[in-house]
Amino acid sequence: MVEVGWTLFEILRYAPQHNWSAYVEALKTNPVLAKMMISGVVYSLGDWIAQCYEGKPLFEFDRARMFRSGLVGFTLHGSLSHYYYEFCEELFPFQDWWVVPAKVAFDQTIWAAAWNSIYYTVLGFLRFESPVSIFNELKATFWPMLTAGWKLWPFAHLITYGVVPVEQRLLWVDCVELIWVTILSTYSNEKSEARISQTPAEANSSSPSIGPLEE
Repeated sequence: MVEVGWTLFEILRYAPQHNWSAYVEALKTNPVLAKMMISGVVYSLGDWIAQCYEGKPLFEFDRARMFRSGLVGFTLHGSLSHYYYEFCEELFPFQDWWVVPAKVAFDQTIWAAAWNSIYYTVLGFLRFESPVSIFNELKATFWPMLTAGWKLWPFAHLITYGVVPVEQRLLWVDCVELIWVTILSTYSNEKSEARISQTPAEANSSSPSIGPLEE
C-alpha cells in the first residue's frame, strides 16, 4: 500500500520553507498586494489580541471591530508602507554610519506621526463618528501614542534599517506590529467607548430640569 500525504514531521520541516518561497515569489509578481495581505492579517490579529487582553472571551470578540482594524491594515498600511520604505531609501541613499540612526529618527517622527493619525482618522470614520469627535481623539492621542512608540520602535528599527533588506522590511515590521497594533487598538477603543459613555451624561446635564409644579 502506498501512503499518501505528509507526516507531521514533514509538515513542520517543509511547510515554512514552502511558505517562504511562495512569499518571495509573491513579492516578485505583485509586491504591493502581498504586503497588503500580510498587514491585513496582522492588524486583524492585533485587534483580536487586544480584545482578549481587554477581557473578552476568546471566541466571542467584536468581529466588526476586528474587521475595521484589518481593513485599515489591508488597504492602507501595507500599500503605504511599501512606498514609504522605498522613499526612505531614496531619501537616504548613503552607506555612512549615521544613515541607520537618521532613518530611525525620520521614521519615529514624520512617518509615525502620519501613520498614527491616519489610523485613528480612518477608524473613526469606519465607526461613523463625527469629524469633531475624530479630531478630538487625534488631539488626545497624538502625543501619548507617538512617545509610546519610542519605547518600542527605535530598537526594532535598528534591525529594520540596519539588517533587513528593503523588500523584506514590512514582513519584519508586521511581526513587531502585532504588539503595536494591540496597543493602538486598545487605546482607540478605550477613547471611543469613553466618548460614547459621556454623550448620554452630557445630554442629561444639558437638558432643562423641571421643578415641582406650584399650585
